[in-house]
Amino acid sequence: MKMDKCLLMVVVGVLMLGGCSARMVTVSPGPLIRVEGQPVSIRCEVAEYSGPREQDFEWMMTRVTIGTRIKIISTFDAGYSDPSLSQRVASGDISVERLLDYQVELKIAEVKTTDAGFYWCQTPSTDSVISGNYEALVQLTVIPNTLQVSPLTPPPVVSEGSDLTLSCNVTRTLTHPTYLSVTWSVKRGATSEDILAFGPQGDVVTGAKYARRYADGGIRLVPGKNGVFELVISRVTSTDEGIYECNGTEWTHEDGGNWIQIVESMKEMGTVAVTPTGQSLSVKASSSSSSSSLLLTPGETLTLLCSVAADNLPSVSLEVSWLADGRDLITMERSGVVISNTSSSGGALGNRGEASLERTGGGEYRLGVRGVSGEDGGAYTCRIRAFIEKGGRSSGGGGRWHMAAEKTSSAVTVKVAQIKPSFTVTLEAISNPQMTAEPTELACHVTNITHLPLGGRLGVTWGHTTLPGLVGGPQTSNSIGSLDGYGNLMPGAMYSDRLKSGVMSLTRVQPDTFKLRFLRTQEIDMGQYVCTVSAWSVSSQGDMMNTGEAQSAPLAVRWDTKRPTLNVVAKRLREASVGGATFEMSCAVATENLGEAGYSVLVQSQDSLEGNVRTIMTLSPDNVLQHGGATDPNRRDSLVLTKSGPAEFRFRLAGVQLSDRGFYWCDITAWTKQQPGHTWTRATSAESNKVKVDFQENGPSFSVAIQSDGTNVYPWETAKMECSLSVSGSSPKTRAHTDDLAYEVRWFFTRLRGGQTTNQIASVDRFGVVTKDDRNSSSDISIERTDTHTYLLNIHGTQDSDSGEYHCVATPWYLSASTGSWTQAAELTSSRIFLTVKFAVWESLQLPLLYGVSASIGVGLFSLVFGLVCAHCCCRNTMHTPRSRNKLMDLEMD
Repeated sequence: MKMDKCLLMVVVGVLMLGGCSARMVTVSPGPLIRVEGQPVSIRCEVAEYSGPREQDFEWMMTRVTIGTRIKIISTFDAGYSDPSLSQRVASGDISVERLLDYQVELKIAEVKTTDAGFYWCQTPSTDSVISGNYEALVQLTVIPNTLQVSPLTPPPVVSEGSDLTLSCNVTRTLTHPTYLSVTWSVKRGATSEDILAFGPQGDVVTGAKYARRYADGGIRLVPGKNGVFELVISRVTSTDEGIYECNGTEWTHEDGGNWIQIVESMKEMGTVAVTPTGQSLSVKASSSSSSSSLLLTPGETLTLLCSVAADNLPSVSLEVSWLADGRDLITMERSGVVISNTSSSGGALGNRGEASLERTGGGEYRLGVRGVSGEDGGAYTCRIRAFIEKGGRSSGGGGRWHMAAEKTSSAVTVKVAQIKPSFTVTLEAISNPQMTAEPTELACHVTNITHLPLGGRLGVTWGHTTLPGLVGGPQTSNSIGSLDGYGNLMPGAMYSDRLKSGVMSLTRVQPDTFKLRFLRTQEIDMGQYVCTVSAWSVSSQGDMMNTGEAQSAPLAVRWDTKRPTLNVVAKRLREASVGGATFEMSCAVATENLGEAGYSVLVQSQDSLEGNVRTIMTLSPDNVLQHGGATDPNRRDSLVLTKSGPAEFRFRLAGVQLSDRGFYWCDITAWTKQQPGHTWTRATSAESNKVKVDFQENGPSFSVAIQSDGTNVYPWETAKMECSLSVSGSSPKTRAHTDDLAYEVRWFFTRLRGGQTTNQIASVDRFGVVTKDDRNSSSDISIERTDTHTYLLNIHGTQDSDSGEYHCVATPWYLSASTGSWTQAAELTSSRIFLTVKFAVWESLQLPLLYGVSASIGVGLFSLVFGLVCAHCCCRNTMHTPRSRNKLMDLEMD
């Protein structure tokens, strides 16, 4: 029963669902208003249908709402069309286009007034159940084409910066509710670009490139009466050239809020060319005398005129600048603000006269310079920059400006008479060297200075001519360096490094005094010196200009040249007579013709006078110590090289070895500095005498002896035997340092007195490692080093098997002071000691006897006690069971 109810609910649900689904046919919302001769499209679609996915459609029309239907076209029946329309269908004037399986569009290429009426879209049924609507109706109204576009031809040529007005008249006959719009566009080449469109709802749409310009007011729309529309483009530029067009469009507003363009008409307005400002812009600079050259005397006033002309002069804004020899002198900005480049003191133009600039009329500007001087001379030109505002006039002056043109007038030459300065130059030696490396100072004085312009400066150039035959070369003249009017140092090629390092200097100590200094004069500096003083003033370009020169008389600088010499004496301070001793020597330096100097020391050696030279240590002038390549890295702590005095050095070699024998000496080089902080310069060098190191090394002598506190011991006692070594004839180093001495000690044993066959029982090597050999004894042995030269053999728990002869064999090792390596000495054998382990009879019988007596007494006492106990027990039983006499008698009687 429950299952039947469920099935019933499913069937009812399916029926209800099927009942909600009904075919629906819709067409474009109407009524449709179209213009005669224009294309018409009517869309039809079906929804909520069943059957095949692709549906068929049929189109029909009637002249009135209720009338005879005229078949137009079908999607599945080619012969469906009415004979009156079949020719138009065949020609394609009327067609149907399938957009989707359920959507088609009826198209009329050129609609006629006779096509007005009601259009029906019908779909044959493919549904299993007839439900919904199978056709839809829309009305089509066809109106005549009355759209008229009448533009006015714009001027063919417009000056840059002027306004361009584009006028267009768009009208139509109003029979049905239609609307108009107008669009201006410009065509350049093959591309056309919309400028602005107005309508149909009264809104304005600008092209992408004109949106900013429209917002700035550079493009304005002026609606007029009777369909007249004007577009004003303000301040045109060369980019506004092209062929302008006017497009009028008629629109209809259909149900659903859609605007439909029903007809349009485009007319070409004309070609517009923009004349650049630069073509008509002209500028002229002139003086009051109308001459291209003007001669003034210092203190006069210079007056120049700048005349500007252009076709569109009222439409442009001018920036006027006067230039002197190409450099900006004064500028009037387009806002009218005047900026002068001569008012700031200390600048390149700071010594010019006071300049002023004013506008005297339309396109007329006057330059005035009061109190001219020689710096005001030069070529004067007037430069004009014309600017055009891209924004419109309604933007309140906030538009963007761009420079449309720039022109410069021809030059007017202005000359100011000048008198060259005059002065006298003398050269003297403040400090004259008497020998090489002494300082030199020369002073160049300028006196009797006249006619030096205000702000003028003096410069100097130093020259040097070598003495003939100096250093084997020809006599040459070279420029040391110069100071220009700005005070800039320009060194000569040969003296550039010395001037940059500071060992030489060129200075201006006073406005009229210059000095040349050598901190350490060299032989190549001898010769003739001259100083040439130049007068500098500011030119019309603002640069320092040389206006006069005067040269001093030559001044000779020379001295008697003496070569610096160096004498080095080496002296032995400590002599190494044996290996391991310390060798020390000193090297004293004596100089001549050498001032303050630093020394570098090389301690060198050789095995023989003909042997190779080895460098042991070096010491630089800055006291930097380095070890030579011949130095053993493990012995560097034994080498010392120090500066013990201003001109004395000491070398110490501790722990001499055989390899150190040979000859030692010092190689010393003298170095000088031009001034502190500079690099060292080599002056001269010399070697000292040679000091010989020679000694013989025989090595130490060793001896060994053995002894014992007692040679007779009892069993289980500890026997001790001492092996003592002694050393003699060793080097001081070996005697003082126990770490330089070691021994290998071995112990031997034989059972027989004087036996030749011995067995090694234990040993200790020179590193202290003890080794025990196998023995036929239950005792234990150990070796103890009590001091550097003594070794003790201990036999613990001696037994009878330990009796016999003992001796030790020692091998000395010592660190040779001559070679610096460990050396093995000859093996040493000690004398022999016989160890006797005694056997004590009474002591050996004491315990057995004691144990026997104790056992006998114990057994006797036990036997006695046991007998007594047994006797006592037996007596007690007889007493308790006495035999009855009466019973015996009874037995007998029986």
